[in-house]
Amino acid sequence: MPSREQLLHIIGIQSEIAKLGLDLGGVMQYVAEETLSLVEADGAAIELAEDGEMVYRAASGIAKPQLGLRLKIGGSLSGLSVMTGKVLACSDAETDPRVDRVACRRIGLRSMLVMPLKHLGVTVGVLKAMSAQANKFKARDQRLLEMMSEVVAAAMYFSVKYDSDTLFLKATHDSMTGLANRALFMDRLRNAVARTQRENSPSGVLMIDMDGLKQINDTHGHRIGDAVIIEFSQRLKRSTRETDTAARLGGDEFGVILSPLENAEGISPVVARIAAEMQSPFVFEDAAYLLQASIGSALMPEDGHEPERLLDVADRRMYAVKQSHKNK
Repeated sequence: MPSREQLLHIIGIQSEIAKLGLDLGGVMQYVAEETLSLVEADGAAIELAEDGEMVYRAASGIAKPQLGLRLKIGGSLSGLSVMTGKVLACSDAETDPRVDRVACRRIGLRSMLVMPLKHLGVTVGVLKAMSAQANKFKARDQRLLEMMSEVVAAAMYFSVKYDSDTLFLKATHDSMTGLANRALFMDRLRNAVARTQRENSPSGVLMIDMDGLKQINDTHGHRIGDAVIIEFSQRLKRSTRETDTAARLGGDEFGVILSPLENAEGISPVVARIAAEMQSPFVFEDAAYLLQASIGSALMPEDGHEPERLLDVADRRMYAVKQSHKNK
């Protein structure tokens, strides 16, 4: 049986999930992170079944770099769990024929526990705990993960009471702004990288920080800060095309995937358009608030082919712009 401390941990998780409300994407990421300490895992993920693939929609630990990863349902232990609706365990990925061994080696896992997640009676995904050690997980860990999967399933039910399309919308979009969340952003970025390599056509990625949000929150309160975030998001959305992906990555951090681009010079006009869209003050409850964005960019394939490399390049360029704003 789980220990008293572990049961209290589960109760604490339930309380935090209640505070997250209907933000299903936030709930899933929180559960993935808490799974690490709950069962002493090296990594955790929540994968949803979408169009014949298992997609990493939340990830932590050694699985975190794989956020947005897609695997065929028919070739993975997660897919088998979805198809059968059963709890599955792998004691050693090097010898288990049911697993995607290439993906396991990429992540660095040797053993795992896979819990099915059910929404309205249908298995729609899994909660997976991972370890870099073989034979890591025991019966007590399985019971704890079953409790965690029940918490996620309840969040799914209360967040979405309609069809599966609404479920995936809730799981992949920021609840405050309606923009894509980090999980969907990484999924789309991987697709853009693959398209660039396949079609030899450029794509771009922007990393964007709102300037001055902390000062607004500290001076006027978080209610005003939230209104500013929503207005910033709407302007960002207006500045991008239907084929682009605008995302809120967390707090005052945003990202945009520009795909496709006609040529390598296609990023600069978008950056200028976003900056121009932010220039006019935001008037809310008879007060005006200035919106300013620090924007960094990276171009595929010139700046790299790996998502993590592209984000690092764009992030460093964004911080250079932010520093220039501070020095003015």
